[in-house]
Amino acid sequence: MDKLLEVREFDSIIGNENYKDYDNYKYLDKKAFEGLVGFIHEYVGDDENSDALEFMRIGYKRNVGDVVTIKNYVGLIQMKNGFQIQVLPKIDFGGAEDNAAMTKKVFLKMLRSMKDFPSKVFNEASLKVDRMNLYEIFINMYLQEVRQLVKRSLRSNYVRQEDNLRYYKGKLMISQHIKANLAHKERFYVEFDEFHPNCAENRIVKATLLKLQTLTSSAENSKEIRQLLTAFEMVEASTNYEKDFSMIVINRSTKKYEMLIKWSKVFLMNKSFATFTGSTNSRSLLFPMESVYESYVAQQMKKVFGPDGWDVSSQDKGHYLFMQPRKQFALRPDIVIRKGECTVILDTKWKRLYNNERINYGISQSDMYQMYAYSKKYNTPDIWLLYPINEDMRDHPPIEFYSGDNTYVRLFFVDVANIEKSLDDLKNRIELIVHEKQAI
Repeated sequence: MDKLLEVREFDSIIGNENYKDYDNYKYLDKKAFEGLVGFIHEYVGDDENSDALEFMRIGYKRNVGDVVTIKNYVGLIQMKNGFQIQVLPKIDFGGAEDNAAMTKKVFLKMLRSMKDFPSKVFNEASLKVDRMNLYEIFINMYLQEVRQLVKRSLRSNYVRQEDNLRYYKGKLMISQHIKANLAHKERFYVEFDEFHPNCAENRIVKATLLKLQTLTSSAENSKEIRQLLTAFEMVEASTNYEKDFSMIVINRSTKKYEMLIKWSKVFLMNKSFATFTGSTNSRSLLFPMESVYESYVAQQMKKVFGPDGWDVSSQDKGHYLFMQPRKQFALRPDIVIRKGECTVILDTKWKRLYNNERINYGISQSDMYQMYAYSKKYNTPDIWLLYPINEDMRDHPPIEFYSGDNTYVRLFFVDVANIEKSLDDLKNRIELIVHEKQAI
């Protein structure tokens, strides 16, 4: 049995062998499919992990049976039986072959834009994205972070030690000295502080390396782990993760550990970057694509719009739907751009639209209510909804909605695989509209 199933967002996974050759289904053998269903049921009724129900839904189709649909989250799940499911985002490459390596490269660029994603510096060229699944890639990212740490030298700290020495050092532990040295007058049982790398940060990193050594199936990662462990020979691996994590304070002297500690929590505590986590018997590294897309677009807009004088603000604050009896229902548009007297609101939606005007292209009615509220509260007529491009909408003529009272909602389809060019096209369209208004 293949230990990895690769799917895209919105794919449907089944366990019915009679339909395994159908193009619109991804097939898992019965045992693996039952493991996936069990993984989903771990979160049923758990308020903390309720988002999992939005990520993985179990439906039923006549003749086919249970069908698992995956959406909104991307990453890798490993179930109790060791079977892995890799979920990649649905990215349109404009007719070019959509292979997993291209998708993973774009996805990794998107992830790096997230403020809380714990890997800012890694050698993209060294990542064998065509040969590694996402979990191995994240392990490789961690190892690159450790390599950087080793180059800069491990942190040492004064560590409290107790030992029975042949010379006097520090403070004599009288009761222990009497017990240990009745027959050894030449020894001293003492307590002392020693400048040593065996601090909580290094213990956590070493414990993570040892755990990853048992998890990785990549020869390249295994070799790198063995080499890195030699730098931690004087460090004891953490055995009480929670205690050691609680001892770590990120400040000027420990700043170089910040990303590593975030990664270590993921690997050691079975945490995930999503709002829900795996059990002790299953692992998941899952990312909310709505947040990833929003962060990526905002980051790239600052690069593209900033040089032309636009101020780009993400998750703008300060506006509320109601002001009395107190400020209530805060408005948080994804992106606000300002230039002079001009204000433009842009909201990102990681959603596939359809070339069908009768169903409003698949635009949510609640999204349009939201855009109208933005227009009125920010006192701007210019609202844009930014959707990822797909084959249905790639060459579609511009789509614009007018409210009748000076609110325009326009759609733009972002090509995430060629984002700088795509956002440059968006900037040109926005500036053309601004110039046309100023000319009137």
